[in-house]
Amino acid sequence: MISVFTSASELPYELPHLDTITAEDLIDGVKEGIEAHAQEVAAIASDASPATFENTFVALELSGQVLARAVSTAFNIIPSHGTEEMKRAETTIEPLLNTHWNAILLSPELSARLSQVDLSGLSGEDARLAEQVLLERKLAGSELSDSAREELKELNARISKLTTAFGQAVSDDLNAAAVELTEDEAAGLSPAQLAATRVEKPGAAVGHEDTHRITLILPSSQPALAKLTHAESRRKLYESSVSRGSADDGGTLALAPQIAQLRAQRARLLGFQHHAEAVLAERSESDLSKVQALLSSAVDPALANAAREDAAIAAWQGTPVKPWDRARGLEALGADQGGVDESALVGYFELNRVIEDGVFRAAHLLYGLTFKARPDLPVHHPDARVWEVFDADGSGLGLFIGDYFARPTKRGGAWMNSLRDGASLVGQKPVVTNNLNIPKPAAGEPALVTLDEVNTLFHEFGHALHGLFSEAKYPSLAGTSVPQDIVEYPSQVNEMWAFHPEVLPHYAIHVETGEPLPADLVADLQKDTTWGEGFSTTEYLAASLLDLAWHQLAPDEVIEDPLAFEATVLADHGFHPDQLPPRYRTGYFQHIFDGGYSAGYYSYFWAEVLDADTVEWFKEQPSLREAGETFRRELLARGNTRDALESYNAFRGRAASTEPLLKRRGLI
Repeated sequence: MISVFTSASELPYELPHLDTITAEDLIDGVKEGIEAHAQEVAAIASDASPATFENTFVALELSGQVLARAVSTAFNIIPSHGTEEMKRAETTIEPLLNTHWNAILLSPELSARLSQVDLSGLSGEDARLAEQVLLERKLAGSELSDSAREELKELNARISKLTTAFGQAVSDDLNAAAVELTEDEAAGLSPAQLAATRVEKPGAAVGHEDTHRITLILPSSQPALAKLTHAESRRKLYESSVSRGSADDGGTLALAPQIAQLRAQRARLLGFQHHAEAVLAERSESDLSKVQALLSSAVDPALANAAREDAAIAAWQGTPVKPWDRARGLEALGADQGGVDESALVGYFELNRVIEDGVFRAAHLLYGLTFKARPDLPVHHPDARVWEVFDADGSGLGLFIGDYFARPTKRGGAWMNSLRDGASLVGQKPVVTNNLNIPKPAAGEPALVTLDEVNTLFHEFGHALHGLFSEAKYPSLAGTSVPQDIVEYPSQVNEMWAFHPEVLPHYAIHVETGEPLPADLVADLQKDTTWGEGFSTTEYLAASLLDLAWHQLAPDEVIEDPLAFEATVLADHGFHPDQLPPRYRTGYFQHIFDGGYSAGYYSYFWAEVLDADTVEWFKEQPSLREAGETFRRELLARGNTRDALESYNAFRGRAASTEPLLKRRGLI
């Protein structure tokens, strides 16, 4: 079989022809790649020559190039532009990949061949590769009996099918949950927001009242809740958000318990007590009790902070706080409490300027990077843009693709992906993407972003830098291929530059007047504050503990009512979800039921421990450029080529301290 992925693309950096690739191309490429990869692996396993590191582990790393090209392309296009054809392709591709990888990971012939290699003389990245390959195979069940392997294959296939269905259902629910408001009901939205949300109704009578469609983002809290002045409009939007999910067959609330139970059965088969224990076996912190202790220790202080915030909001509005009042109250009181009134920022954050004069400028100051727009290169959707990234010495580093606007075919949330990993073994330079879901403005209007979206732009580009800076030899150890409780850490660090005095003034310029952000607002943005941290910490901790509860279930525990289970778990930890919901409820917790964060949502908090400590380190350094080079060399460029905490200690000079995070969040 010949597909568009048989050979590497001739475009710069081997960028695929994203504009012409069809759903059928993806299916054909995956099928071709699987067939070729299976033959390559079989040849490695049956090689009659003495087993060496080069003809086993390295050969295995070099195998599957056609499949890698097809899969990386598929899993970049489908979340970003999931047309019905692409969704159908996904449901075809997922089980094929699941079956294929199970066959390789569980191959007794390959396991026997790998076991013949003398690993005692390996060091550095070679030793790391062997360690990671063997750990992955063990966790996949390579040590199981033949009958147990067959059972595991069946479990994996069922889990894959259900998680794909969960993700698609979340996407459908997200679109269906959009709220339509009249012009009066939409009061409080800025003129730009009103223009972006206006629904054109062909044939409507002259003078008819406009309707505005408020599309939702993935988390419980919706940005428009901070703006809408009518309580009833806020209630309508809030309830539409938190009620997402259905217990009907194929609905997310029916799928989640099935996924959790199957994962529990798989963990027990592999010799673990539950899924959470199996997941943590390959994290930087593998002790579940320590993870839970970290989260639990923050609950009471976070709830106390949230209660103080609610008391202030109640006094301001003159009535008890309802869940749909909180975002508006937090923003309105922000300036008085040491935060920022976001209404005063409207017009100062224009998307292109934030990207090029903010995000890219910070990367230049720290790492010497420069960026050149490449409109000549193909993209998967007209809204996406490509930049070529150059290192400080002028050499080409890789490509960066930004796809920022929401659309019905895009999954909710924000994320980074890699189309190509930077790895010297295969002569590859990185191609990375960032996806956000910013409302697209009306034609001719500027794309204005919120303060939260500014943070997200810097955050996601932190992931992009992690991918772009890869100096790994082996693709499987490159870039963001680190333990999951580490992967968010570099991106969280990158958020610190959003309000840095050498960055903020260059992009915070009013889109109409050209005036810079007033000095008092600049000072407020650069000020350390814990206002709003009670709410944000509480909703995050609740989601993290809910995740761990779902994934500590025993194989025989059947959850008949997932919402009742959720309520019990949250109440047992001291939360009041009717008043302050978790960041994600079960019905739309895509991170853990389809996004690879099962038993790992806590990772953001653990990563923030490292982040807060790193921010303190950057503040102590006399030169941003030298500090950036150190951080890049010892951590970002290393990927998973050595233990992540070893990389941390290499630039920080010691293990991480939790104190900076506790202070940042007002917990001490």
